[in-house]
Amino acid sequence: MKKILFVTSEAHPLIKTGGLADVSGSLPKALAELSQDIRILIPYYQALKTFGNVRFVCSLRVDNRNVNILETRMPESNILVWLVDYPAFFNYPGNPYVDEQGNAWPNNAERFALFCRVAVEVAMDRVYQDWRPDVVHCNDWQSALVPAFLSLEHDRPKTVFTIHNLAYQGLFPADTAATLNLPGQLLHPEGLEFHSLLSFIKGGLVYSDRITTVSPTYALEIQTPDFGYGLEGLLTHRNPVLSGIINGIDMEQWNPEGDTLIARNYTAATLSAKKTNKTELQKRFSLPVTDQIPLFGLIGRLVEQKGIDMILDSLDEILGMPLQIVLLGSGEKSMERKLMNYAQLYPEKIAVTIGYDEALAHLIEAGSDVFLMPSRFEPCGLNQMYSQRYGTLPLVRRTGGLADTVVDAVPQTLADNSATGFVFNEASAGSLLEAVKRAAILYDNSKAWKQMQINGMNKDFSWERSAKHYLDLYQNL
Repeated sequence: MKKILFVTSEAHPLIKTGGLADVSGSLPKALAELSQDIRILIPYYQALKTFGNVRFVCSLRVDNRNVNILETRMPESNILVWLVDYPAFFNYPGNPYVDEQGNAWPNNAERFALFCRVAVEVAMDRVYQDWRPDVVHCNDWQSALVPAFLSLEHDRPKTVFTIHNLAYQGLFPADTAATLNLPGQLLHPEGLEFHSLLSFIKGGLVYSDRITTVSPTYALEIQTPDFGYGLEGLLTHRNPVLSGIINGIDMEQWNPEGDTLIARNYTAATLSAKKTNKTELQKRFSLPVTDQIPLFGLIGRLVEQKGIDMILDSLDEILGMPLQIVLLGSGEKSMERKLMNYAQLYPEKIAVTIGYDEALAHLIEAGSDVFLMPSRFEPCGLNQMYSQRYGTLPLVRRTGGLADTVVDAVPQTLADNSATGFVFNEASAGSLLEAVKRAAILYDNSKAWKQMQINGMNKDFSWERSAKHYLDLYQNL
């Protein structure tokens, strides 16, 4: 049994801004179910929801500040959560990282440096809890200084650092290092300096024992200039300790057999019942109710990263084909406007909802025939996995986690029953259009289509599978 300290700046359902929270809420639970002793360390934000009692653990003097550690639990589990309580830094309303206007809190460097220093005190058992982790697992830039600080400790635990999205690096002006009282041993170009800036994420990339990211393909992509954001050289240098592990999905929340948010439940054995959801979706959006043509669904942020521009550039041609599109999301105002215009011009073919609605997201997953996800980059991605679970065939670009979780429908994969969707290579409107055509043509082959649905529904995207990979990693340290 390993003792694991899981250091994160967000965890669902305590607090969430993105995918990191989903991982931090699910992976520790899956590891605990594999009988590991895991504890989560997270800042005690004003907006953090606690479940059950919060008890006082201890007070520490860290970097000339008095910090309290409090304890609560993850709901529906016995996992202890230790809260770093320092109101001057964490008792802000709303989002952990930005204010109401979306501007980063001006003292983010100080806030998360203090969080990292407290993590080191916990990791070295200087909080007198008679609990010393074997492994400290840190996530994204907010906890990336932990491996750097631990590198200066004698007889330290092993460190793992996970990159959830390399686009966010925690870059600050060079003079921040003095404000933070950072040890001089860490301040050089092979350490935390990055082009005369201070880089938090380099703390994890340079000093951790193992680096992971959220898919094998993304692990390769971040070693290239297109995806490396200037860190590709360092990541290539650390390639021997870098690997990718696909995130799992919440198999209870996303399960067509028991989903209470859809019109009718179904399984791989009762796939014909899925049509009820398609009918419900068509009715809800006043689209012609028919099963003769495929219904394409899209849920996501309407931004260039998600390939929405490619959809817009090919939409005239796509809407000339026998198909329907239902879209849910929000993002860049110009993209929202263009999509709404199409919905007004072609009310029989495309329906657009701006915003986010959890119940509708479930109905779109259940009621669509094809799920559109033409991302330019996607470290892991979740909806392509939800879709396969719901017998909805994902149409994706070959990047990141999409490349690792969707098997393209080509003659060989159709023959050996491994095909689960449609994959295109180039980030262009033309390539996307070709894939949409392929999907529309194959839809008429109901036998092949149903086999692909069953292939996808039978795949194991559970967190247990991912947790076993992490456990192997910990054990090999």
